[in-house]
Amino acid sequence: MLYVGQEEIDALAAVVRGGKMFRYDPASECGRFEQRYADFLGVKHVCMTASGSMSLTAALGGLGIGPGCEVIVPSHTYMATATAVLSIGAIPVIVDVDDSIMLDPEALDAAVGPRTKAVIPVHMWGAVCDMDAILKVARRHRLKVIEDACQCAGGSYHGHRVGSLGHAGAFSFNRYKNMTCGEGGALVTNDPRIAARGRCMIDCCSYFWSGRRADFKPFAASGARASEFEGAMLNAQLDRLPVLIARLRAIKRKVLAATVGGSLAAAPARDPDGECATTLFYQLPTATAALEFAQQAGGGPASRTGRHTYTEWDPILTRHGAFHPALDPFRMPQNKGCRMTYSKTMCRRSLAILDRTVLIGLSPNQTDAEIDELIRKIRKAAAVCDETAREQKSPTQPIAKAATGKGAR
Repeated sequence: MLYVGQEEIDALAAVVRGGKMFRYDPASECGRFEQRYADFLGVKHVCMTASGSMSLTAALGGLGIGPGCEVIVPSHTYMATATAVLSIGAIPVIVDVDDSIMLDPEALDAAVGPRTKAVIPVHMWGAVCDMDAILKVARRHRLKVIEDACQCAGGSYHGHRVGSLGHAGAFSFNRYKNMTCGEGGALVTNDPRIAARGRCMIDCCSYFWSGRRADFKPFAASGARASEFEGAMLNAQLDRLPVLIARLRAIKRKVLAATVGGSLAAAPARDPDGECATTLFYQLPTATAALEFAQQAGGGPASRTGRHTYTEWDPILTRHGAFHPALDPFRMPQNKGCRMTYSKTMCRRSLAILDRTVLIGLSPNQTDAEIDELIRKIRKAAAVCDETAREQKSPTQPIAKAATGKGAR
């Protein structure tokens, strides 16, 4: 969450006072946000949902992905990227990230198999993937591309808003995100067929309020539509998002310019001017150095632990894909030929990269004095790491042998 203030409070109060709290009411806040966010992203369709997880599920369903399909996901992302694949009956295939800690295009290329139908590149921690390379691989293998932009609202890749580059995109608006309404999400696309199927995934009952269509037959789906409270809050959030992102980018540029050097490197950035800049990514020569730096600087090692790394995705690792065996994609006969062997050591290269990477969060609310103090702490931590490295490289002094033999005291 970057910032919530009086504007959001006023927007929510207006919904209560107006008494129109259903998203299909005339002149709804949800409808207004969908149109405004479509304009902001440069896409034709935005479909609000109750969560980022549902946004991913609706995108996959909108694209017709299902049993018998494999979908490639990166080893470092929130588990919902992979569980969304299971929710529509397909099988996730986990591949390595590169030094940017985003999906490695070369690993994607190598992992494509005869059943691979789609890939979900994830714009993690407010940074952006190498979309040119990923889209090139996807075109060669005829893969559908669903951008997981849940952590990157407001970001762009070489002038194009994230979420708008693939066949579909998914956003989350929960409390941890750049733009928040507590919970919520959105499916975005330029394809009207994906939008129609996605909307049915989100709310198969919507035709009761929006009308039946001669060109679309609704199907049953569990549904997770948004509320007017979410729409109202997001309209206020969208107004302030560009200014907050610009502030974060300025902070990140300043901190990196003042701190990178010696054993302290910045992780590769695919578009520094387009990323949301919510996070500093530092990389050190070894996992030990990264841990020491994190302890001194107050950051956190990305490492192999935590909810954003595949080693912690219990339902995937244990192949427990649904509440009922008959609905479990891992047991479906259509998926018999899909790759579904997982282990905690399957992506060793990713784990090695993550163990050397330290993340430090930024806030647009940081004052100049707080930014200067952060720079001081990072420099001090880097100096400690450099000194440790010098000590480890310096030759040890020979130890004098104790006196032995006749006359020894």
